[in-house]
Amino acid sequence: MTAADLKGKKVLVVGATGMVATPIVRRLAEQSEVWGAARFRDTTARDSLEAAGVRTVTLDLADPDFSGVPGDIDYVVNLAVSHAPDFSSALASNAENLGLLMAHCKGAKAFLHCSSTGVYQPNGQHPMRETDPLGDNHRALLPTYSISKIAAEVVARLSARLHGLPTVIARLNVPYGECIAWPSIHLECILAGQPIQVLPGEPSVYSPIHSDDIIRQIPLLLGVAAVPAPTVNWAGPDVVSVQEWCRYLGDLVGSEPVFEETQMALPSVAVDVTVMEQMIGPAQVHWKDGMRRMVDERQGAGRA
Repeated sequence: MTAADLKGKKVLVVGATGMVATPIVRRLAEQSEVWGAARFRDTTARDSLEAAGVRTVTLDLADPDFSGVPGDIDYVVNLAVSHAPDFSSALASNAENLGLLMAHCKGAKAFLHCSSTGVYQPNGQHPMRETDPLGDNHRALLPTYSISKIAAEVVARLSARLHGLPTVIARLNVPYGECIAWPSIHLECILAGQPIQVLPGEPSVYSPIHSDDIIRQIPLLLGVAAVPAPTVNWAGPDVVSVQEWCRYLGDLVGSEPVFEETQMALPSVAVDVTVMEQMIGPAQVHWKDGMRRMVDERQGAGRA
């Protein structure tokens, strides 16, 4: 395994203010010349990133203008996503304009496109492999999400071939830790006594991955970028249900979670990480350790 050397390099992170991207951008800026691209409708978010040493550039993939993006970027990490409710807008933002981004950055050494394990056709608690059928996994909550993420993968593969741009497509499972994501939202629900929605029947299971592993593995993923672009599940080492991690979080904060069964909840998307471990090695943070740290950090911030 050879990780990309990002030290001193020019790294573009697209979607820099997103829940997954923010801690990544801050950490990368400690050693790289990071360009954080986002819509920056919140000036506070922009000021915060710039204070951390990030060079910011306004970029809206719904209507992209790449004039502010340097033409000599070394590495690109695309974490941008649009949840537009109509397919025309979602496909344009997530797929078509990804192709324009890759064309602009075609001289980069490597391009990491963050996809989602939400592209898989639901299949109970079966651990999804990269070759398993794709489907409209998130339709209940996000009607355009899965289809536009599948389309984006196609565009990424084609663009890699057209431009000879080494690319890797990483299907991210449930992130948590430093980032504000599903488990941290569940933690807030538990503390507020609000119900957490789950599907009726057998528990929905996932393979959550801590932000420390996400940040550590980005250079490794960039190191395996190639033409044609490989596709890999990007997930943690443990299979855990929503109910299991919520009960554990409840134990840590001394509050019992409340569950509400509904057909509007998301189905299981646990994944097989064999390919990932062969390519870049395993994620290292056990889910209980990571979630305990998440609670400690939240409680520490509350006392500050």
